[in-house]
Order: sequence, then structure tokens, then C-alpha cells
Amino acid sequence: MLEYSQITKYDPSNMHKVYDNWPKIARDSYEVGLEPIRFEGIDHIVFVGMGGSGAIGDLFASILNKTGIYVQVVKGYLLPKTVNPKTLVVATSISGNTVETLSALESAKNSGCKVIGISSGGKMESFCNKNNIEFRKIPMIHSPRSSFVSFVYSILHILDSILPIKKNDVLESIERLEETSKLISTANLTSTNPSLELANFLDKTPCIYYPHGLYAAAIRFKSSIQENAKMHAFVEDVIEACHNGIVSWEKKSNVKPVLIRGTEDYVKTQERWEILKQYFEEKHLGYFEIVSIEGNILSKIINLIYLLDYASIYRAILSETNPTTIDSINYIKEKLMNYRKEDSNG
Repeated sequence: MLEYSQITKYDPSNMHKVYDNWPKIARDSYEVGLEPIRFEGIDHIVFVGMGGSGAIGDLFASILNKTGIYVQVVKGYLLPKTVNPKTLVVATSISGNTVETLSALESAKNSGCKVIGISSGGKMESFCNKNNIEFRKIPMIHSPRSSFVSFVYSILHILDSILPIKKNDVLESIERLEETSKLISTANLTSTNPSLELANFLDKTPCIYYPHGLYAAAIRFKSSIQENAKMHAFVEDVIEACHNGIVSWEKKSNVKPVLIRGTEDYVKTQERWEILKQYFEEKHLGYFEIVSIEGNILSKIINLIYLLDYASIYRAILSETNPTTIDSINYIKEKLMNYRKEDSNG
């Protein structure tokens, strides 16, 4: 299916080696963690971040969805009007230089809420130190998207007093990552590797269907396919899609359906999955189905992200594409820098 020599040829920066090591990175990040914060009276958390950092916010929003904490995710420049003294703004920029996140962080400083900045350094570290804002520095590993697991488990430790997530659930999720790694890492380049199997299926544009509770995994997968494999991808909530998106399959297209399911999806969602699969089968449309592992919601989402991220890396290599390069993103960043220079000179 895939030879290791192909991986080393098209992944010269060794992104795959970081992913092979995700379980150890997760455990080290959680157990040898940074100093936790001690904010009192928090009933509202706003996670701010773009790209891989934004995916961290999506993950925590999904996990905390059924708790008493109101969670919002901001992927942009502006904080919501709901920010107040009982709000904690968690501004994450893995690079430390994300302009949108830095802008939101500056707004948070003047809003009267609690604030913490988390990055590998950069302008965020300087800003937080200068303005006496809580800051935690986490080294970037290879790239922002590869650093996802180290930031997630570091944040689980840093926000331990605020997040209603049990330590046993965190440790279970790491144990399940270790089990998943045996199946999907480069040590198993066989037909039993589900990430590699999915990568082989993804020779055309994926339409990714997901239930509400697994939104974070679906959005992360879309982004990973785009960044690593340099392919178009889009996502559809499975319930909402049955009211509009399903009609798109009435015409032939260069799109393939990918179904991300949870082991404990709501009974009506399970019903919808079966109807959708029956529709695809009657239309002779091939689809790929991924079902989450059993366990707590953190275990389900983080293991799905691991499997799906690796599929995007394998897809890149199968299409002879370097998963690390992000020339288009760098183009946008360079243009933004030029605009800011023009504004400051004008």
C-alpha cells in the first residue's frame, strides 16, 4: 500500500515522526505540566485562536458543551459582547505571532475579564510580560498543527482548577492514544491501518459528515486535509445536510462522502446515519465510515483527530505532496505584513 521510503521522500521534515510520538508527547505535556492558573468565579470561557490554535478551542468547546461553563470560540479579531469579569479569555497562538489572536488579546486586556496567553513565544509572550498578563510558554513541535496534542494536554493541566474534566478521563484518553498509535503509525503500513485505508479512499474531494458532538474532529480533519494534502474539503452537519446538502448528490461530481460517527450518537442521529448510508448505497455512491472509540468525550475526539490527521499525512504522501509546506498561508501573511507597514506609514 505504502512504503516507508515514500514517506521519507515526500515528508523530508519528518512530520510523521512527530505523529508517531503523539501519545508520549500528550503524556509528558500533562504529567510534567506548566504551573496551573488559579482564577476564581469563572462561568464563561472564550477560547481565541486561528488554524491549529482555533482547533484547540473547538475541542474544548465540544468537551465542555454539557457542563455549567458557557464556552465560546473566537476565530478572528473581535471578542464577543458577553465578556465580563467572570469570563476567562484563553488566547492561544502556537507561533505567538497570529495577528488576529494578538488583536483579541489586546481587547481582552481592556475588558475587565481574566486573561491568559499561551504560545511558544513570539509577540504574545512579549505582550503578556509587558502588560502583566498570565502567560504560559509551550514549545512548538515541528509546526502549529503537529503541536496540537502538546498544547491540548498542557492546557488541560494549566486550567485544571477551572475545567470540569476528571484526571481519570485525561489519563484514559492518553492510554487510548497509545492503543490507536499501534494501528495508525508508520510502524503499521498494512491494510489494517485505518488512517492509511482512509487516505487511499481520499483520491477525490471529501465531503465530511459529522454529528453535532464531533464538530471539533470534523473541522480539524477538513483543515488537515487542506494544509497537509493541499486538497479542497468541506464539512456538513449530518442532520442539517438532510435538509439541503443531500440534494447535491443528485448530480455526478468529483466528491466522496466521509462519515464520522460517534459510538454513542443520539438515537435520532443514529437513525439519520442509517438512512443516509442507505441513500448512498442505492445511488451507488461509495462512502467511508469512521466510528469513534468508546470512552469519554475527550478520548473520542482526540483519538478521532489523531486518526484523521494521520490520514491527511498519508494522503499527502500518496499524492507525492510534502505535508509540511504552507506556501499559500505564508503568502497571505506576507501581504498582511505589507498592509500593516502601509498603514503605519500612512
